[in-house]
Amino acid sequence: MTRRLLPVLMMALIVILAAAAALADEYPDSDCLDCHGDPDGDGPFVELTALAGSIHADLACTDCHSGVTDLPHEDIELGPPACADCHDDVAADYTQHGQGIVGESPNIPTCSNCHGGHHILPPSDPESLVHPANMPGMCAECHENQEFLAKVGIRFKHPVEVYHQGVHGHELPGVKSSAASCTDCHGTKHNPHRILPPGNIQSAINFFNISSTCGNCHQAIRAQYEKGIHGQLIARGEVDAPTCTHCHGEHGILSHSDPRSPVSPYRVAEATCTPCHDSANLNERYEVPTGSDISRVDSYHGLKSMSGDTKVANCASCHTAHLILPSNDPESSVNPANVAKTCGNCHPGITEETAANTRIHAPLAAEDSGLPFMIKRIYQILIFLVIGGMFFYCLLDWLRQVRNVLAKQQVRRMEVDEVLQHATLAISFTVLVVTGFSLRFYDAWWAHLIFGHEGGAYMRGLIHRIAAGVMVFGSFWHLGYLFTRKGRVFLRDIAPSILDAKQAMGMFGYNLGMTNKVPEMRRFSFVEKAEYWALIWGTVVMVLTGASLWFEPYVSTLVSKEIINAFQVVHYYEAWLAFLAILIWHMYGVLFNPHVYPMNPSWLNGKMPKEMFEHEHPAAISPGNVDKIKRMGWDREI
Repeated sequence: MTRRLLPVLMMALIVILAAAAALADEYPDSDCLDCHGDPDGDGPFVELTALAGSIHADLACTDCHSGVTDLPHEDIELGPPACADCHDDVAADYTQHGQGIVGESPNIPTCSNCHGGHHILPPSDPESLVHPANMPGMCAECHENQEFLAKVGIRFKHPVEVYHQGVHGHELPGVKSSAASCTDCHGTKHNPHRILPPGNIQSAINFFNISSTCGNCHQAIRAQYEKGIHGQLIARGEVDAPTCTHCHGEHGILSHSDPRSPVSPYRVAEATCTPCHDSANLNERYEVPTGSDISRVDSYHGLKSMSGDTKVANCASCHTAHLILPSNDPESSVNPANVAKTCGNCHPGITEETAANTRIHAPLAAEDSGLPFMIKRIYQILIFLVIGGMFFYCLLDWLRQVRNVLAKQQVRRMEVDEVLQHATLAISFTVLVVTGFSLRFYDAWWAHLIFGHEGGAYMRGLIHRIAAGVMVFGSFWHLGYLFTRKGRVFLRDIAPSILDAKQAMGMFGYNLGMTNKVPEMRRFSFVEKAEYWALIWGTVVMVLTGASLWFEPYVSTLVSKEIINAFQVVHYYEAWLAFLAILIWHMYGVLFNPHVYPMNPSWLNGKMPKEMFEHEHPAAISPGNVDKIKRMGWDREI
């Protein structure tokens, strides 16, 4: 049957070729150029010289534009040239480009988009659009066009720009360069037209095919990797094992000698190995000792590495970079039989006994057994007894000094309701600081200690809101107090004046040694006034911004999301401002100022030593103020 069909097929082929030749003879290129060779003509302008050097130089116009059957022809839409008539094998391969399907997706590139129009050169020609050195630029026409990427739903931004920053992009410009270009990785082996999405199991960049794709150039490394434990896991279908791109990156692959590279000696432990080997889920699944990488950080190697030493051993130094095997594998570099050789790369002459008995991942001293463990325990007990005793002694001394202060002749600084107002503010402020910062610094040890338990996040939020309510209550309490007789006097005395500015300048001059005269402060110094009015401002800001965040669903109907975000920023940084002001300014004034140490006790009972008051506020007991002092009861001796 085949023999009978063969003459028929041969005859059909001869007829087709003869018809094509007849058409070419009937309509020579010169006839086409009568219209298309004139820049001012009606038809699209085509320079015949564009075909010079092209692989299609010997073809006639109608060989590609087969839709022309008449000359002169009407104004018709020819469409793309029929490349598949000659390149049927390529057409059979080029059925898909990424997620786009040929014949269905309007946004995928055509033949001419990649190879050019009339001046098509072979890929080996340095001037060809698809020469490896030129291909990134050609691909960038689409893959660096942000509007196009958004249109087709590609979220990978600037892949070509990132590629040029890596080793492949740096090495590519040379004409004879063998560095990987776009289709070397995205096209299947020996087939640059078969570019499939990563979800396709046949794709060169499918997760399970990446090592073989990279192995087209890095054969020896591929063999080591696939023999190692990571390659074994990939081969059996484990998707949480690392492949080439996990460690080296995708487009912007950097040399291991580049400090920015995730596999450089500077970063390999922190950036590459730790994310997996510090995972409790992965360690449990693969029965890897938990916390082994964390303990390495405290080891000699880890500490030296963090200090910037690139010669000290890192993960790859001991486990190798690609042929990574479990310690029970006889070929593993960390197998007990091979440890001495591995350690000997840095420590020549090390004995097998020393190598076998040295715990590499342990802290500087292997302190969990034997003599080091005993010394560790002795020091822990010694530290507890010595430092604990010192702390207890200092606490007793401080408490005694406080009793001495309270035993002195006292004057009343604040009435009972004023002390309670201060206590309400101090307690609510402290709780707000702790609960607020524990949200922002949730991974800090103290935040874990307080709210790290189950339900701790809810409890933190509840306590924060209750404390906010207490602070608001205290604010209204103080506002009501200001309308009383005592409150009006307080408000008059706490009001800022030009004298406060003069006294502030005077204190700067005294502290800088420019004068020996100390300004005499009245009932409230400029320091206390600054604290009070800063407190008023801060409370208003924190209450308003905090309420906007608390009732965000309602507030968001009144203002934009950007305003809500601005409230959040103000709330956070105003909290820092208030916390640091209290920590530095207020604590110095009431505790650490040498003239008031060990403390000004008025926050406890509203009273302070008479000599302390006379030193801190001499102008308040001047003859002109004596009557007011007696009237307010500040001179009552306790």
